[in-house]
Amino acid sequence: MKFNLSGLKKRFNSVKKRFKFDMTRNPRPTKKRKKISWKKVFIVCGYVVLAFILVTAVTFAWFAKDLPTPEKIAQQQMAQSTKIYDRTGKVLLYQTGNEKRTIVKSDQISQTLKDATIATEDPGFYNNHGIEPIEILKAIGSKLIGKTNTLRGGSTITQQYVKNSFLTPDRSISRKIKEAIISIELEFMYSKDEILTMYLNEIPYGNANGGIEAAAQSYYGVSAKDLGLAESATLAAIPQAPTYYSPYGTHLDDLVGRKNYVLNQMVKHKKITKAEADAAKTEDTTTVGQLLQARRDPILAPHFSMYVLQQAVNEYGESAIQSQGLKIVTSLDWDKQQIAEEAITNGVPKLIKYGASNGALVAVDPKTGQILAMVGSADYFDTAIDGNFNVADAGRQPGSSFKPIVYATAFKQSDFSPSRILYDFTTNFGGTPPYIPQDDDGKNRGPVTVRDALAQSLNIPAVKVLGLAGIDEALKTAKDMGITSLTQRDRYGLSLVLGVGEVSPLEMASAYSTFANAGTHNETTPFLKVTDSSGKTLYDFDKDHPSGKQVLDPQIAYEMSSILSDNAARTPVFGSRSGLFLKERPVAAKTGTTSDFKDAWTDGYTPSLAVSVWTGNSNNKAMKKNGFGATLAAPIFHEFMTKALAGTAAEEFAKPDGIQTITVERYSNKLPDEHATATTTDIFATWQVPKEKENIYKQVTVCKGTNLIAPDGTNTALIETKVFADLHSEKPSNPNWENPVRAWAEANGLATTIPTGQCDVAAMSPTIHFVSPADKATVTGSTIITVTAIAPNGIANITYFIDDVQIGQTTSDPYTLKYDFNSISAGTHKLTAQISDVNAMTASADINITIATLSLDVSGLLAKSNTGTPPSATITWTTNLAANSSITYSTGTLPSVTKSDSIKTTSHSLTLTNLTAGKTYNYTVISTDNYGNTDTATGFFTTP
Repeated sequence: MKFNLSGLKKRFNSVKKRFKFDMTRNPRPTKKRKKISWKKVFIVCGYVVLAFILVTAVTFAWFAKDLPTPEKIAQQQMAQSTKIYDRTGKVLLYQTGNEKRTIVKSDQISQTLKDATIATEDPGFYNNHGIEPIEILKAIGSKLIGKTNTLRGGSTITQQYVKNSFLTPDRSISRKIKEAIISIELEFMYSKDEILTMYLNEIPYGNANGGIEAAAQSYYGVSAKDLGLAESATLAAIPQAPTYYSPYGTHLDDLVGRKNYVLNQMVKHKKITKAEADAAKTEDTTTVGQLLQARRDPILAPHFSMYVLQQAVNEYGESAIQSQGLKIVTSLDWDKQQIAEEAITNGVPKLIKYGASNGALVAVDPKTGQILAMVGSADYFDTAIDGNFNVADAGRQPGSSFKPIVYATAFKQSDFSPSRILYDFTTNFGGTPPYIPQDDDGKNRGPVTVRDALAQSLNIPAVKVLGLAGIDEALKTAKDMGITSLTQRDRYGLSLVLGVGEVSPLEMASAYSTFANAGTHNETTPFLKVTDSSGKTLYDFDKDHPSGKQVLDPQIAYEMSSILSDNAARTPVFGSRSGLFLKERPVAAKTGTTSDFKDAWTDGYTPSLAVSVWTGNSNNKAMKKNGFGATLAAPIFHEFMTKALAGTAAEEFAKPDGIQTITVERYSNKLPDEHATATTTDIFATWQVPKEKENIYKQVTVCKGTNLIAPDGTNTALIETKVFADLHSEKPSNPNWENPVRAWAEANGLATTIPTGQCDVAAMSPTIHFVSPADKATVTGSTIITVTAIAPNGIANITYFIDDVQIGQTTSDPYTLKYDFNSISAGTHKLTAQISDVNAMTASADINITIATLSLDVSGLLAKSNTGTPPSATITWTTNLAANSSITYSTGTLPSVTKSDSIKTTSHSLTLTNLTAGKTYNYTVISTDNYGNTDTATGFFTTP
């Protein structure tokens, strides 16, 4: 773009004229600018340079005054070995040396090894002067600004040689400066090839191998000059961390990874081709029996010794371990270690039929955190089972043995205690896909106490407990108890309680030791005392180990110990004589089995010994479906505990202050009242003690035949007292939890709806009305009495009265009564019908009736003479009304005779006996009814 300056000037002038700007101003006083004197600049720069040189020289002189002279450097002595002992300081477990070392010349070292070492450790080796100033400044800067507590990085091969040969292993700025000074001195004294050769002859390669020749011979059985590419890359990978990357150690996967890194670096710096690197990556240089030779140095408790060595490296540095002559007295109890090894040796062969080939065991002193025994595999030297891999310190899924940590978390809440009811019903816990855990045997046990649920290792109640206690809270409890490897929070759901997070047996032993030690956690340690070659104490357990921390209330720890040692509670699932039970002493224990049958555990403790046992396969191959912790790991646990504690007094778990034994209503876990039908007795921590009465059962006065509340003043005949049960799940607001529990409760009479509404008393009363006879009707003879009767609660009976005298009762529909009114005197009478319902409520109706009486009429008189000696005669007749009768008969010459019939009937028959033959008899019949009315009839007959 071009600017038209002339045009802009014209426009500016026109604007100036329009507004008449006064563009004049008072002139500012001018200052005379000083000219730069280059001479002065040079003088100042000279002073700065001189000061820098002076400071550098003084710094160099200050740090150099205590450093070895070049002559002393040339006469530098070789390193001293580190020794590892048991807790008595008498049993030597392992010694890193005296270092095996064979000094070789440059031409006796494979060029491939040299290239691998330079490409990995110091690619600029041939171009630097012993130091890389920028890298040193980066390292010092990181230290000064607090990015790291120790000084790392920035080391050339020359510096590494100096660090390992002449200086203490501390990581400080002053040591870094000293390292740089000596490195510069060496660069003036020796050629690069000489420095590289000294480095390769000096540097530790692990397992007491000092220098490349000893390492080549020890690991691969060849001289350094005959090392191949794969072997060279493997050996070049080791010096960065000789203990960690040891081919006989437990981090072989990491060693292979670093070997491949070395090969990639060699490709990057054009020492080999990519094809050569790929081929070398396929060569197995870490499996004994392939290129790698079998280990030949003596070692006791090998997994523990290697664990100690790595912990010492972490604490004191690789250089100190390889060269400073440390004496490490460990916490290992050699007697218990031998018992542990024997238990694993005896137990593992019995695992084969279950598809398992390996086992591990860790024992810890709960009171101190000291590791007493550690067996990382069945055979450290057996490559078929990856024997040198230390499962005791490796992450594995603990299965159900993790449950006690979750239950302990829940016990912090006031509504959780060993007697609380959990519902063991198949439950959909949501998620995609839905999470629906099952118990190991596929059964549903319904309501179970926390004690039984944990002792019997039921999965569904455990998942519910985690849902109520909270995943984050459970993870915090686990961390407080010594489990630090559960760091992937986003991976864990409710299945965490079933042990899906990887933890090591050492961590599990540490966690269980917290229960054993009344809730106080002691950090685990393998060290009792560490001294250097001069006898200086670097670590003393009594002075330096941190004090135990109270991470669980002692009452929670006691509750867990009570449950896990309750043999009766676990018997329904595990039997009364399982591997968890020791006849001689109380032992708290818990098994664990992963859902895919890759890991089977038993963890347990007494007050003085916490143990974790793992069984399975080191390669994570699944076992058979019957490979349970109770079957595989528990027998090993039982053997170790029995032998390790033999000859010691049985220890009880001490009951802390605050623990109370209380009887509660079973379902509510609250104090029982008079309505409680089932109770449970168990222990409670102070904050768990119930103060309220149970709320499952409620007594309500209701109207009979209804589930409605009876209003005050309701007739007592209409009311009754009922007890209603209203049982709900652990989380009533969640239908997936609530529905299975309510279904069970309804089937067992524990889910009746408690009434809230009132009944209508008036609508409940019975009523009765006469249909016939009608009021003031005239009745006579046999008549059917009919009524209309209603009773909402049901008719019990209807009773009839005349003049308040009962004349009959009916109990079934249609409730009619047939009655002969001729039995009542003529006249007006009161007829009453009274209804009674099933609740004994009554109602009645009255009417007046007139009874008309009929006259008595005798008819149908008939006489029949009967032959015989003497003769007789039968007289028959009828009356229109029931009556009793008599007959008077005579011949006229003989006295008259009267014979009576007291039966009231309408059909009459009397036989006259002892008559005289050939005589004519006259007779009179007299009948009398109920009302005293009489009628007579006469006749005659002649005897034959």
